[in-house]
Amino acid sequence: MLSNSTISETMNLKKVCVIIPTYNNHKTLKRVIDGVLQYTTNVIVVNDGSTDSTSEIINSYSTIDSISISKNQGKGNALRLGFKKAIKNGFHYAITIDSDGQHFPDDIPVFLEELDKNDSNILLIGSRNMNQEGVPKKSSFGNKFSNFWFWFETGIQLEDTQSGYRLYPLLHIPKKYYTKKFEFEIEVIVRSAWKGSIVKNIPVKILYDPTERVTHFRPFKDFTRISILNTVLVLITLLYIKPRDFFRSFQKKKIKQFIQDEILESNDSNLVKSLSIALGVFIGIAPFWGFQTVLVIFLAVLFRWNKILAFTFSNISIPPMIPFIIFASLQIGSYFVGGDVFFNENQEFSFEMIKNHTTQYLVGSFILATIAAFVFGFSSYFLLSLTGKSKK
Repeated sequence: MLSNSTISETMNLKKVCVIIPTYNNHKTLKRVIDGVLQYTTNVIVVNDGSTDSTSEIINSYSTIDSISISKNQGKGNALRLGFKKAIKNGFHYAITIDSDGQHFPDDIPVFLEELDKNDSNILLIGSRNMNQEGVPKKSSFGNKFSNFWFWFETGIQLEDTQSGYRLYPLLHIPKKYYTKKFEFEIEVIVRSAWKGSIVKNIPVKILYDPTERVTHFRPFKDFTRISILNTVLVLITLLYIKPRDFFRSFQKKKIKQFIQDEILESNDSNLVKSLSIALGVFIGIAPFWGFQTVLVIFLAVLFRWNKILAFTFSNISIPPMIPFIIFASLQIGSYFVGGDVFFNENQEFSFEMIKNHTTQYLVGSFILATIAAFVFGFSSYFLLSLTGKSKK
């Protein structure tokens, strides 16, 4: 176990500070500050418009830095101001700890030990035991809810995404933000993951003392804010992040290497791979114009299939293929709903023609998509099985 002086030296060497955002937590603030000072004097306390004796408590310490906000603006805003000051003071990392007494300062060495083992661009979140006695059920439910959406938006599975006990890589997190309240702590970890930061949990202790703890979480307002934020983040994930990551992966590899890594040597089973291909083909041919990318990635994530394969094969409807797909859809549709489809040199192939044969096109399109998905899915499963056998 490292001594407190060694931990202090390590924090100075790695340029780590501790940020304590606080709002009307005068009962526990002094204990938290005293606990942190056992390890470092690199402390920034952000007083977010407190109306109790918080100012007097902060002013009683001559060795810590502080920021005072005249009117309460939310935890997110307090953290943003703390980050700015930390960067201005030359720090590369910031450990954030709540002032309500639920976090133990003696877990600070746990963050430093994990930081020492990993890449510099790592964001650590203290993982609380949400099953221990005294943890409010609403906190446990809210955490599971948050974990799910974080996984959906980043592909990273965590046990705790709501803990405020964290270590941030200040030089790698986003520079601009759009939230100022509790939802900020979701925005910052999602967008940091999108930027390439490693985000992981480390175990920390937790204390819920109803006689001391003051919570400023407003269930209806804050849950609504968080839900709106997650809606926006999901849309960004589907419309930009997933396609971006796919093209980045594709550009870094030659086609042969891409097929080798993403198809042949993927950890997914042959069945999952073939189902992913079938899904992509179906969505690509079916009349979901403008929504193919969003829909195929959403369904691939929902069913836990191969997103890259599904997205790749959804591009079967590339511009050169569109006339053939439309013609085949109209032709197949004519067998089920009537109508003739024929082309001559004077007939223009256009969307106006589709409009005049809407039912015929829609029916034929879904039938064609189903047939093509079955053919591609079955063929890919057969070929992948042969490839697997040849490797053994």
